[in-house]
Amino acid sequence: MPPRAEACVPDRPQPDPPLALELLVHGVAGASPAELLGDPRTVRVTGDSTAAVFRRTDDADAEAHPERYAGLPVPEAYCWSRLTSGNGARALWLLLLPFMVVNLAHWARPAAPTGLAADPAPRAVRTYGVLVRILALSLTVLLIAAACEVALDLVAWQCAGSATCTGTGSRLGFLAPDGGGWWSQPGRRLALGALVPTALTGLLWFLSNRTWSAYESQPPPAGAADPDTASDPAPALGRPGFWYGRRIVARLRAAHTAAGLLTVAVAVSAPTAAHDRRTAATAPGLETVGWITQALLASGAVTVAWVVCRRGRTEDRPDHRLDRAVVSLLPGAALALLAAVLVHACLSRPDWTSAGRLPGDFAFGVIMLGQGLCVLVLAAVARYLHRRAPDPAAALRGLGGPAVAMLGCALGGVMSGGVAQRVADWMDGGATPGMAGAPLPGPPVLLSWQASVLPPLLLVLALLAAWFAARAARTRRRLAATVAAEYPGESPDVPRSRRIAGARTAAALTDSAPWFVAAVSGITLVLGAGALAGAWFTGQVPGEAARSAPPLLEAAARTAQDAGSWLIGLGIALFAAWGRRAYRDPAARRTIGILWDVGTFWPRAAHPFAPPCYAERAVPDLTWRMAGWTGRTGGRLVISGHSQGSVLAAAAVWQLPPPVRRRVALLTYGSPLARLYGRWFPAYFGPGPLAALHRDIDCWRNLWRATDPIGGPALPGPESPEVDRGPLADPLAYGRSARHPLPAPILGHADYQADPAFAAERAALLARLERAARAEVPAQRPGISKGWAASADPPGTAG
Repeated sequence: MPPRAEACVPDRPQPDPPLALELLVHGVAGASPAELLGDPRTVRVTGDSTAAVFRRTDDADAEAHPERYAGLPVPEAYCWSRLTSGNGARALWLLLLPFMVVNLAHWARPAAPTGLAADPAPRAVRTYGVLVRILALSLTVLLIAAACEVALDLVAWQCAGSATCTGTGSRLGFLAPDGGGWWSQPGRRLALGALVPTALTGLLWFLSNRTWSAYESQPPPAGAADPDTASDPAPALGRPGFWYGRRIVARLRAAHTAAGLLTVAVAVSAPTAAHDRRTAATAPGLETVGWITQALLASGAVTVAWVVCRRGRTEDRPDHRLDRAVVSLLPGAALALLAAVLVHACLSRPDWTSAGRLPGDFAFGVIMLGQGLCVLVLAAVARYLHRRAPDPAAALRGLGGPAVAMLGCALGGVMSGGVAQRVADWMDGGATPGMAGAPLPGPPVLLSWQASVLPPLLLVLALLAAWFAARAARTRRRLAATVAAEYPGESPDVPRSRRIAGARTAAALTDSAPWFVAAVSGITLVLGAGALAGAWFTGQVPGEAARSAPPLLEAAARTAQDAGSWLIGLGIALFAAWGRRAYRDPAARRTIGILWDVGTFWPRAAHPFAPPCYAERAVPDLTWRMAGWTGRTGGRLVISGHSQGSVLAAAAVWQLPPPVRRRVALLTYGSPLARLYGRWFPAYFGPGPLAALHRDIDCWRNLWRATDPIGGPALPGPESPEVDRGPLADPLAYGRSARHPLPAPILGHADYQADPAFAAERAALLARLERAARAEVPAQRPGISKGWAASADPPGTAG
């Protein structure tokens, strides 16, 4: 990037027409520079080993020889796949899946009313953001509570207090209560077990802090309030601070770290204080200390909730400030309080013995009930916003965000409860945890009820899938009868027509995904409520609670409990195997990277432990590259994005200053901008923002196919012909001909460049840019806006 003071003036006189550049941005799963550029000899122009811009070796000095490229653009490729599928540590991100899903719920809120006379409903928008952040906090507490259940309750309390686990030769023998060792007292065993969830909290903090330094702390090229508070009618993705979440992530990371440490402290303090209250007559000092620590824990919990609820994202400008008191003092105070609780628990209590379970049923029940109520309130707020600004294309009529939040809570419950179930099953040997005759009491009853609802949930989902498949088969037969007529002069070929119709039908299933998600979320909410009620009213696992019921009902309850436990075990095993394979195998890691390509596009606005947002690096990279090149050369630029790359390209164009935008054209293909992002994230990619993008960048064309399950029209409505071209013919030829002697493939989501429409539309965009450039007076030559020049931030690595 040239110095900013010189960026407005081209380096050298320009040819007529000026030099043109095509900046290619790949989609999910990535592509090598050689694949994107069609040449094995490539050179890195700018960037690093994580994300960079490449050119063909022959084009490296294109700016010095513009006469070579008359009528043709210089191709260069931005490769960003290593942002999501780089080293083996990315496999650990699988453990963060529930956090990623609930973070998506923040961005899936309905659009607020816009316009000069519209009330933007800032309170409802702010309430929506607060509710999602509370749900995200509950997932952190749930994860750490599950770790406490395993380490403190199952191992340190139940197993170490039973001769079943501490017999001769056992590795837990030093914890045996009859051994007389220093660790034999329950409080000290709990303090030792607390090191496991404490270490897990520290690991989450470390991962979040490291990725925060690499992603959110990268200064953006420019800087505009939280969608929670903004009333500005301008599209949110065009605000200068949108891709700079440094402050909010640091603040939330401190709060969630403190919440995890406080959860461990409560898990140790609750049974310790309960014992001290029972023996207050003999040790009044211990009871007093217990009351003081619990009061401090309550104060810490209130402080954490206040920090999470008080402030959302700031987007009006790049907010370089840090809430240092919160970031430094809150986790430190929570760690000091945890240390005091552990010291208090280690004090000698010779008469204390461990029996039964720790009070996990109540804790898990409160978390589950709170999550359910929060999702219901979130749904009410979302419906209110949707009624204020109706969007017929929005997923589930505005309830997409609450449905996604419900899925995140369900994933968190299954993953955390599944680990506890598997550990308890392993320690019980051949017995079933919680059933009569089991050597150990087992995990909380609620976790067994949660496992029992999995078989009926999967059965309902299987029926739904069968219904969708039957409907798709009918649609395929109907389409097959009309396919041949779309290719004039071709003789009907039934198998060929069926294959083409099948590709179109399969692609159309994407449009049914919202209702499938709604079914999963609704059934999960109902079955979860039933599991909570069954656990609280019976106090027994389903198999025991149904012993006096009719034989059929008893058998069904026992079968559901056993099958659910095995299903969870199988899921955990597959999950671990997938993560292990991804750690060792780059190809498998790229498959997981596809999931992150979609899920981690959005900044971490709700959960700081979610996988990092790669767009906070990629969008500034593209913005700097476009602004720097056009300002330095005065040339024309087409940013060409496929699939997820089209979303990055559109986000980068939104960030460009208006003078630069007049030198840039946008070409998208296989784009999910409206079909997926507009449907699930209407506040940011709905009809209003996309129409504003069309107004801001007049040179925009979008290609799509009916056989593409991802891409679709980018601007549905009256303005669609001005932007969209499609559906393109796929395959290009129905049967064999002199021009196509071999069968043409059904391309679907791939190889849009193979369609003649691609080159035609690219040439039309460049010609349109050239006409616009000729009409401009020299004083209007674009460059870096004043907002950029005034910034003291260094340019990005790809600038």
